[in-house]
Amino acid sequence: MNGQLIHLIGVSGTGMGALAGLLLEKGFKVQGSDTAFYPPIGPFLRSIGVRLFEGYSPSNLEPRPDLVIIGNVIRRDNPEARAVMRLGLPYLSFPDALREFWLKERDVIAICGTHGKTTTTSLCVSALKDKRPGYLVGGILKDTGKGFSQGEPPWFVIEGDEYDTAFFDKTPKFLHYDPRYVVLTSVEFDHADIYPDLEAVKRVFRKLVASMPSTGIIAACMDGGCVEEVLDQAPCKVVTYGTGPSSLYRLDGVEIDGDLTLFRFTARGKHVEGKIRLPGRHNALNALGVYALLREIGLEHSEILRGLRECQGVKRRQEVVAEANGITVIDDFAHHPTAVRETLSALRMRYGPGRRMIVAFEPRTNTSRRSVFQGAYPKALSQGDLILVRDVPDPEKAPEGDRFSSSRLVEDLRAMGTSAVLFKDGREIFDFLCQEMEKGDLVVVMSNGGFEGLVGSLADYLRA
Repeated sequence: MNGQLIHLIGVSGTGMGALAGLLLEKGFKVQGSDTAFYPPIGPFLRSIGVRLFEGYSPSNLEPRPDLVIIGNVIRRDNPEARAVMRLGLPYLSFPDALREFWLKERDVIAICGTHGKTTTTSLCVSALKDKRPGYLVGGILKDTGKGFSQGEPPWFVIEGDEYDTAFFDKTPKFLHYDPRYVVLTSVEFDHADIYPDLEAVKRVFRKLVASMPSTGIIAACMDGGCVEEVLDQAPCKVVTYGTGPSSLYRLDGVEIDGDLTLFRFTARGKHVEGKIRLPGRHNALNALGVYALLREIGLEHSEILRGLRECQGVKRRQEVVAEANGITVIDDFAHHPTAVRETLSALRMRYGPGRRMIVAFEPRTNTSRRSVFQGAYPKALSQGDLILVRDVPDPEKAPEGDRFSSSRLVEDLRAMGTSAVLFKDGREIFDFLCQEMEKGDLVVVMSNGGFEGLVGSLADYLRA
């Protein structure tokens, strides 16, 4: 096994990049291809010694790898994937590779839900750190500088994504992990490119719940959209958390305590107080979900709270990337309207109402390119004082007649009394901000992609 060459197609995705790191730790030679290598994953892969090929080509498969792992961004007509099939090379999907090499012998904790997965996974890893868990998360943890670790048995914490597995396997990734324990943060409509409606989303979460072992535990958030509707076939113990009176673990209050967020909750009738470094009610709920699961598993109260407090979060999740001249620039991955709303609300709580919040928003995901959330984004973004909206990149990736309109978003925001401006791309937004930013501004950049290097350009500008 050691020394075998493994090639990853689509290596620069957050999950695939972490998998590449795990494979290196296990002793494999690792290389991979992708269209581009954006921060933070691209530079990280180079730093750990993964050989990278820009662009997809059959020549990337020379010398012949022992195994190819094909990411879910890869389409059936990809020239490199087609060469894998033509040459008869052994291949696996991302989740099957993870299960094959790591998960079979572990007690798997899967963090699942429409949003909140990455941050909640980081909180769970930190709360378990005295147990040295293995983990894979779709981002880079600030605590460790990476998004993966083989760790030690029995624990492995995995971000359980409901997106499909690969072009040759359209089942959700999380069905491949066989988790014993699950934190279920939310069930809402997303991934409009693969799910036709909310009912389809609920069906796959029901399958996850029904697949749990009888010895398992699900910690389910009662504030998370349709979570309660997918639990009826659970064969295992279900513990609830949320803000409602029926939750076994009930969030009672959240407030700012210096650089920390203080959250008070009731745990099976007992009043408890915890602190986290991450701002906002939604992060307090994420922490409460981790606490609920780990307490039900049997971990010590003090150990969990200490780990939650020490968690620094994940890069590109409310990450402060620059502060200078009284201006703060924050990079955030949020793109679903619920995540956008909760993130901006958290930043308002953390930084107060006295600072002008400028939000640069890029509708770049397969769902946000479509019109499904056209009516939801204005309300989500209206918490900002000035909204800078980029034109939809690659609009042809959404079906004609079902495309998101950035210009309409700007019009709707203005109709609500919120200042908004439309831009062609991130470079135009950068030029505008260089003239517009002033002392006291909080600049929030929201995109799941590179945004033409906007964050890095702003950071360099402020440092200069």
